[in-house]
Amino acid sequence: MNFQTGTGPEAEICSAKGCQAPATWQLLWNNPKIHTPERRKVWLACDDHRASLSDFLTARQFLKDVQPHTHG
Repeated sequence: MNFQTGTGPEAEICSAKGCQAPATWQLLWNNPKIHTPERRKVWLACDDHRASLSDFLTARQFLKDVQPHTHG
C-alpha cells in the first residue's frame, strides 16, 4: 500500500500502491491487536480502489467504516 501522510494535495491521493488518483473515500480501520477500540486509522481510496482496499481490510477484520472524503 502507498500510505500518504502530511498535508496538502499530495496527501489526498488514493492509498492503493502506485495510484495517483484523487481520493474520494475514507476507509476507517483499526487493528484490534495493537489499537484501542475507539482509535481509527484512515486509508484514502479513489472510486476504482475503494472495493479492493475495503476487501483487504475486511479480510483482516480491520475495516470499521467507509465515508466520503471531502478535500479540505
